Amino acid sequence: MERKIKAVQYGTGKMAVYTMRYLEEKGVEVVGAIDVDPNKIGKDICEIKGGAPTGVTITALEDAEEMLGKVRPDIVIVETMSLLNDIKDAFLLCAKLGLNAISTCEEAFFPWNSNPEVTKQINEIAKANNCTITGSGYQDIYWGQLISSIAGSTQKITKIKGSSSYNVEDYGIALAKAHGAGLTLEEFDKEVASVDRITDLERQEMILKGEYLPSYMWNVNGWLCSKLGLTVKNQTQKTVPQTYKEDIFSSTLNMTVKAGDSTGMSAVVTTETEEGIVLETECIGKVYSPEDYDKNEWTIEGEPTTTLVIAKPNTVELTCATIVNRIPDVINAPAGYITTEKMGELTYKNKPLNEYVK
Repeated sequence: MERKIKAVQYGTGKMAVYTMRYLEEKGVEVVGAIDVDPNKIGKDICEIKGGAPTGVTITALEDAEEMLGKVRPDIVIVETMSLLNDIKDAFLLCAKLGLNAISTCEEAFFPWNSNPEVTKQINEIAKANNCTITGSGYQDIYWGQLISSIAGSTQKITKIKGSSSYNVEDYGIALAKAHGAGLTLEEFDKEVASVDRITDLERQEMILKGEYLPSYMWNVNGWLCSKLGLTVKNQTQKTVPQTYKEDIFSSTLNMTVKAGDSTGMSAVVTTETEEGIVLETECIGKVYSPEDYDKNEWTIEGEPTTTLVIAKPNTVELTCATIVNRIPDVINAPAGYITTEKMGELTYKNKPLNEYVK
């Protein structure tokens, strides 16, 4: 592509601060932004990302379709919520307008195994209008590509174990609430944990209705099985509240989480495959105490057994950089809802992104 890639930022929260700057540094022109916050609407995007005024102002959600139709971006970056049902209107709008879209929404990473009907709907409209929709972010590399790469150097795999922790303070109020942060243990049990005290048949019925609440690893396990050519036989999920011995103030929730109340949750997803390989993966998202820090640890058991540990990754920055580096892959991909394991390995882009577009 000879000209600059044009992008629209959908959601101007904590992630957008990095994403919009990274876009400009990679030679992408940010031509629009969308938000629901009345305190941001009409403001220049420089008030979010920093730097000099750009002349590009933040558009109200109700005016998004008109603005998108006018500027016709090559990519829309959706950085708002964590569940597909919460961002489906954004994806459907992009698909309707024939605009490529990528999202940090964790479920969007591989929604075929958690909300297949909505995914199918987006897929069909995107195909009809010749655009590509996908999800990416931190999990694309640190829960996906790194693991599949290690698997490629293993003779025999019996089990894949993964654990990743992150501070919900870094990702906004929607994610913190989705993790049960701030709830009493009784509230957590009723509102979060009870969702998974169901039979396999009940879970499948909820999935088909688009009513299931997957933890992040639910979709990651689906992505890994697809990438490794494994056939899922059964998959279950269990959520457990996290607590701390002292009160912790959450700036995101704007409240003090009392000692013994839920600071977040651990979710363990176990996947059994027809090939005999078991995936047991855990994500721990909570309001951090002073001694907590991000950690990503994976073990592939077999011949040989290999463990990968990444301590204190800069998860927010890595998420945003991954999104930006994936943009040429999205534009080059076939039309439809195409998950990233089908786009090939993610690589560092040292040149302006338009030079990687076919």
